[in-house]
This record gives sequence, C-alpha cells and structure tokens, in this order.
Amino acid sequence: MTKRLLRRIAIFSGVAALAACAPTPPEEAPPPPDATNAVEAGVVAGPSVATLGLSRDDAEAARLSFMESCPTLLARNDASGIAAYWTTVCDAAPDWGGDPVRFFTRYFETARVGDGAAFLTGYFEPQIAGVRTRTAGYDVPVYGMPSDLIRDPSWTGEGRGPLGRLDETGKFVPYYERAEIVSGALDGSAPVIGWAKDPIDFFFLQIQGSGQLIGPDGQVLRIGYAGQNGREYVAIGRVLRERGVFAPGEATMQGIVDWLHANPDQADVVMNENKSWVFFNELTGDGPLGALGVPVRAHASVAADPRFVPLGAPVFIDAVHDVADGLWIAQDTGGAIKGANRFDTFWGAGEDAKRIAGGMSSDATALILLPKGTLTRLAR
Repeated sequence: MTKRLLRRIAIFSGVAALAACAPTPPEEAPPPPDATNAVEAGVVAGPSVATLGLSRDDAEAARLSFMESCPTLLARNDASGIAAYWTTVCDAAPDWGGDPVRFFTRYFETARVGDGAAFLTGYFEPQIAGVRTRTAGYDVPVYGMPSDLIRDPSWTGEGRGPLGRLDETGKFVPYYERAEIVSGALDGSAPVIGWAKDPIDFFFLQIQGSGQLIGPDGQVLRIGYAGQNGREYVAIGRVLRERGVFAPGEATMQGIVDWLHANPDQADVVMNENKSWVFFNELTGDGPLGALGVPVRAHASVAADPRFVPLGAPVFIDAVHDVADGLWIAQDTGGAIKGANRFDTFWGAGEDAKRIAGGMSSDATALILLPKGTLTRLAR
C-alpha cells in the first residue's frame, strides 16, 4: 500500500463533513454559463508543475495510467478545443526510467479552465454476492444488451437518436423502464450473464456502472457497463427526501441502502422511481473499463466532462477533503459529470473504497496538465 493511499485512508476514515472553509478561488473570472468547451470557458496558465509538490508514488501511478491512455488519447477527437500535441509525451512515457516526478516537470505545463473551482464526488467498484449460473437464492438477472434495443430509425436531429424499440405495429416507442424490466419484460430478448443475490445491492452496482459478482465459493465475475435503456435516471435519495424520509444532507448512500433493507415493502416502489436500467458485459481485465476503453485505476483515474478536459490528460486536484489531493488521469465520463471542473474520483473495490467514495463530496481547485507549448499555441 502506497504512502499516498495510507495518508488518504487516515485522513478520510469515514463519511466526513465538508470542511468549514473552501479553497481560495483564483482571480480569473468564472467561465461563462453557456460555455460549451474549455476554450470558451477560458484556458489560462497555472503554476509550474514543479511547485505542485508531487510525490514519487503519486507521479508513478499517474504516469502508468497516462501511458495506458495514450493510444486512445492520440486517436480520439478532442472536444475540449484545446488541441494539444500529445505525441512527444506519449512517446516518452513508456521508456521513462528516472524519477516519475521529473517526467511531469519536464514535459508538462499546467492550465486552469475557467476559475478552476472544482467539485468532486467519488465512485468505486462494488463487490456484491452473485454467480454466473442461477442457483437457489441468486434470482436477480444481470442482463447483457437486449437484441431489440435500437436508436430511432427516423431520427433527423443532431447527434444520435433516442433509444427505444419497435412495438408490435412497427412504431418506435421508448424502451422498457425499470419496473417493466423487473417484471420480466426482457425475457427472451436479452442474454443473462449472471445472477445477483440482493436486488438492492444490484441497484447500486448499476448506478456505479461496473462491479464484481462474488460467488459463495469466492469465484469472481467482473462486469462492466455495456449500455442503458435510454430512460431517465432519477436519484432515489431525492425521492426519499421529498417523502420526508431524510432531511437535506442526510441521504448518504449507506443510509439509503439501510432504509431500503429495513423497508422491503417499499423498496421496489422507490427503486422503480428510477426508470433507468444498465446492461452489462463480462470483463476479463484487471479493472473496470472507463470511457477511454482502458481499465480505471484506484486513486489514479477520474471521470471528467470531455468538453472541458481532454480524456487521457493528467489533472491535479487540491481538495478541501485532502484525501483526494494529487495527480489523476481523466479516463472516464459520467452522466452527472458535466461542466468545467466537475470530477468523479475512482477509489477501486472493497470496503475502504466504498466508504471513501460514498462520502466524497468536496470543493477543490483543479489544474489540467498539458504538453509544454500548448498554451502558447492556443494564444495565437
């Protein structure tokens, strides 16, 4: 276990309250509310990488994750508008044999998007009871992608059309929502790749988007996000607050789980308020896959909005909750991770990861690390 992780767990040994003071915002004006990418939000030079106080462990973990991201980083279209040249730094990353901190100080400069004032949440890889082949007590199906889930064939608008299916008359209609799927609407139209024991545990695994099914014999089936039914996501914490179950600020993930287990007669109704359903495929690698198609790593990978952060770029975070301080690599995206300086930190699997991610809600300041010379070219 690295010194960085030990320090993080020691600082964040439970669901901590937000610190009384927020980090001092930089002097630059906040991004315009209608900014559609980083350039529109404003990209300005930050402090030198040498002043960030990177640790060797932190830098090495980031270098390895950055190196894994390079093939996709070099190939994908950058929606941020920054148009950085990554080839030189990607070529240098695999063969770097010296101090990893010097790798970042030599090749990178920092940039602040907008005012740099960030907000952090956390996610993790749940481990729940589950098996590959249905057995007694394991009755919750883990569906792969259905054969009848399609995009609207008549769509003529911008981007991809909405998801749905063709009904008996050939008319395109919204796809089945959670309550219908739970009632068996997918029987025969979607493969079942595993069976979970507890529907509540599986509900929260779907929210995380990936996880591990652990059998009674210890066998592990790792599953990852394959798609979604196109129906709206509803946060059941908000539903329970509106019903008076929780006061504002009290609806933690563990608190919601405990309430659902304590109220089985209401649990299905509440969970079905969230019409979204996530489909999975089996993963054979050593970690869940992020949006870049490479495994996300505990304490090194972060989800970001690719309109404001080039996916694959390093991000330095200085958070009110010091547990999240350090260098991360933007390797994932998320439905709720929208806008400049909005990040979702990945914490791995296990109880420590669950505790830290479940309580992560922190203000921060953020810097993107870009290849040296990017800001000069951007200013031309």
